[in-house]
Amino acid sequence: MADGDGDSVDGDEIGVAAEDDFDVVVIGGGSGSQVATAAAGCGLETAVIEPGPLGGACITRGCVPSKALLQRAEVAETIRRAGRFGLEASLESVDYGAITAAVHDLVYEKADRQERSLEDADGVTLFRGEGRFVDERTVAIDPVEGGDDDGPRRIQGEHVVIAVGSRPTTPPIDGLEDVDFLTSDDALFLEEQPDSLAVVGGGYVGAELAYFFAALGTEVTVVGRSDRLVPREDEAVSVAVTESLENRCDLYTGYEAAAVSQADGTVTVTAEPVEDTGDGDDGHDEDADPVDLEADALLVAAGRTPNTDTLDLENAGIGADDEGYLETDDRLETGAENVWALGDVLGAEPYKHAADYEAEIVAANVLTESGVLPETADLEREVDYRAMPHAIFTSPEAASVGQTEDELEESGREFESTRVSYDAAPKGLLLDLEAGEAFVKVLSSPDGEILGCHVVGPDAASLLQEVVVAMERGGGTVDDVAGTVHVHPALNEVVLAAFEAAADRDLSTAPDWRDVAGDS
Repeated sequence: MADGDGDSVDGDEIGVAAEDDFDVVVIGGGSGSQVATAAAGCGLETAVIEPGPLGGACITRGCVPSKALLQRAEVAETIRRAGRFGLEASLESVDYGAITAAVHDLVYEKADRQERSLEDADGVTLFRGEGRFVDERTVAIDPVEGGDDDGPRRIQGEHVVIAVGSRPTTPPIDGLEDVDFLTSDDALFLEEQPDSLAVVGGGYVGAELAYFFAALGTEVTVVGRSDRLVPREDEAVSVAVTESLENRCDLYTGYEAAAVSQADGTVTVTAEPVEDTGDGDDGHDEDADPVDLEADALLVAAGRTPNTDTLDLENAGIGADDEGYLETDDRLETGAENVWALGDVLGAEPYKHAADYEAEIVAANVLTESGVLPETADLEREVDYRAMPHAIFTSPEAASVGQTEDELEESGREFESTRVSYDAAPKGLLLDLEAGEAFVKVLSSPDGEILGCHVVGPDAASLLQEVVVAMERGGGTVDDVAGTVHVHPALNEVVLAAFEAAADRDLSTAPDWRDVAGDS
C-alpha cells in the first residue's frame, strides 16, 4: 500500500490523513465482505468500510433476529394447538423481555464473531466509518463514534464494490414526524410487549411481524394498500397469507395510512380507502369512509430504501433510478469501470441469499479482471435470477421460485397450473391443517418446463429447495422432480404428488409389477 499526501474532499479538508491504495475496496460489511475475503485469500490487498455491526442488516436487524422471534411464535402456537392432538398444555405467560434479550445477545455475538474473523484475516483492513465517492475509485471515509480513526481519510481501490444495503422506508404520512413509531429495526428488540399494535404495510416485513406479535398475544391491526397482503406473490400465496392473518389480526386491506396522531399514550392511524389498489382490484367505492384505528404502538413497515443517498454517486459517474437503486449490467458492474454493486442496492432480489449469490458473481469478476483467475476458470460471471427462491415465515409458511400465474398471463406465455393439497402425502394427513390451507402449486409449460412453484404450509421453504435445484442444475422439467425417488413417509411426497400431477403421471393406477410378470 502507498501513502499519499492529505488533500481536500468536496471542499472539506482532510489534513494529513493518508491516502492508501488497495486492490479491492468494499463499501459495506454485509455480504460484500465475502468479496473482500475471497480477494484477500488470493493475495490481493482489500479494505472493508462499515460504520455498524458486521454482517449487514440480516444479522442484527433483519433475517436472523426476526426468524429467531418467529420461532418463539411457532412454539406459542404449537402449545395452544396441543389439545387437538390429545395433549393438555397451556401458555401461562410470555417473558417478552427475556425473549428479545436472548435474541439480541445471539445476533450481536454472531456479529462480533464475524468482525473478529474479518480483522484476523490476512490482507483485509477494516475501516469503521461511512464511505462516499470522491471520484470513480477514490472513497472518503468519515469516521463514526466508536471507530478506530481519529479523523476523515480517503482510500483508493483498483476495484470498488458497493454493498451498503438498505434501511426501513419512512413514508410521507401526515403527522408521522410528531409520533413515536417503530420501524422493523426497532420492533425486534422491544423490552416490553405492546398490548396493541398498528402495523402500516402489508408486505413481507409487515406480515411476518404482525404474525409474531399476534401469536404472542398482542392485538394487531394491519393497514395495507393492496387488496391482499404480500401482493407481489402468486395470488394463491397472497390469498393464503391474507386469510391466515385475518384469523389473528384486524386487517384493513385496500386502505392506506393518511395521517397519524398521538395522545395520552395512544396512537391513532387514520386509514383512507384506496380506490385503485394497483393489483387488478378496483379497490373501494369512492363513497367508502376513512377509519380511525387506535393502538398502544405503531409499526411502520412500508418497504426499504437503498443506502445509496450518502455515497455521492455523481462523483463516480454511477447511475441510479428515482428510488436510489443502482444500475448495473449482468456482470453487476456499474456504469463506472471496475465499480461493482450487490445486495439491496440493486433492488431486484432483496434477500440475503440473493446478496450472497451476487457476492460470488462479483468476486469471480473482480478476481478475473485483477488477473488472479484465468478467463477460462469455470465460474459463473453473470447473474441469473430465474431460479431465485424466497420465503415468507408466517403461519402457514410460504415459499416461491420462478414466475407467478399473473406474470405468465401478462406475458402471454402458455402454461399449465397444477395445485395439490398437503393431504396428498401420507404425512400431510397427520398434520393439524384446515382443508386447503397447505398446498404445492406448479406452473409449467406445455412441454414440461418448470416456470414457477409456490408452496404454502409447514416447512414450505425446505420443501421448495428440490424444485430450485431442478430449475438451476437439472433439466428444469416437471419430470426431473416427478421421476425422483422421495422418502416415505415424509412431507416431500406432496412435492412429488404435485409434480406427478403436472407431468400427468398417475402412478397409483399403474399395474403392479407382479401382474406384469404374471402376464409374461
